Amino acid sequence: MKKQYIIPIFVPHLGCPNDCKFCNQKSISGQLKPITKEDIIKTIEFYLENIKDKEAKKEVAFFGGSFTGIEPEKQEEYLQTAYEYIKQCKIDSIRISTRPDYIDKETLKRLKKYKVETIELGVQSTNDYILKQSNRGHTFADVKKASKLIRWHGFKLGHQMMVGLPESTRIDEINTAKELIKLKPKMVRIYPVLVIKNTKLEKEYLEGKYKPLTVVQAVEICKELVVMFNKKNIEIIRIGLQNTDTITSPDEEKSEVVAGPYHPAFRQLVESGLWYDAIVSKIKQLNVKVKKVEVIVNPQDVNNVIGHKRENIQKLKEMYTLELIVKQDENIKQGKMEMKVLEKYPEFLEDYK
Repeated sequence: MKKQYIIPIFVPHLGCPNDCKFCNQKSISGQLKPITKEDIIKTIEFYLENIKDKEAKKEVAFFGGSFTGIEPEKQEEYLQTAYEYIKQCKIDSIRISTRPDYIDKETLKRLKKYKVETIELGVQSTNDYILKQSNRGHTFADVKKASKLIRWHGFKLGHQMMVGLPESTRIDEINTAKELIKLKPKMVRIYPVLVIKNTKLEKEYLEGKYKPLTVVQAVEICKELVVMFNKKNIEIIRIGLQNTDTITSPDEEKSEVVAGPYHPAFRQLVESGLWYDAIVSKIKQLNVKVKKVEVIVNPQDVNNVIGHKRENIQKLKEMYTLELIVKQDENIKQGKMEMKVLEKYPEFLEDYK
């Protein structure tokens, strides 16, 4: 399978009809001014020059704002610029991100003309009350309609959802995942809510009206969501916002993050947490007091099994007085493991023989 590279082009806040409580696209994208045709060419050329694997699939992705809410002439300009590289066989496809209420047949016809392959919808929640509380300006009915239109017209459908929105609970987020699965997206992104400077959510946070999730809380709910999407073979292409110069720890001077479950390796926390749970579950099934075990996994899984800063190794040692040895084998399927008990503690009565 060919490796895929994304060439990201940010169109901050273009096309958005309102300000969601949590959103400051200029901070999130690090982009402070609207892009031009020349900016797009410069970005694409830079990435093409620096992608070493020339055989890899390359996709231009218009992120931020609501692409299909931009005036049609500007959309055409942006798409045409990227499409020239498709005609030259320098890139393979185009991806856009937009709002569910900015999708119709005419819009999809325009996107098809320029070989757009994937459309991601900013869903955030399927609960209309929560959408209203976040000032989203659309309903779940818009999401269902747009998702069906996108799939019917032959595009790959992506969904973006958020965890920790104002008044949202774990049950709401589980239900959002269930409803999205019914709409059959090919991929999803999961974003825990961060409190960003110069947003309505920052004001509510400072007034004590909004309490963000902790890192631990966000990790736990995201673990549940990952299991749900994985069971349905829906690709999870991101968990947590992309780290940038401004989306970083609230302790850093240039950070635009005021509060919330920020972590530079948030996805790894989620995935290594799932591995920890799986290892503990398997050990409990052995019904013996284990002192040392060897876990054999695919090389791609080793870092997550060990955990961020060896967290899983340490937790098993502290919680279960257990030494974990991690080995790798390319013949083991990614996401699977084999376990060998290397040493057991003696049974209680054996101490008195």
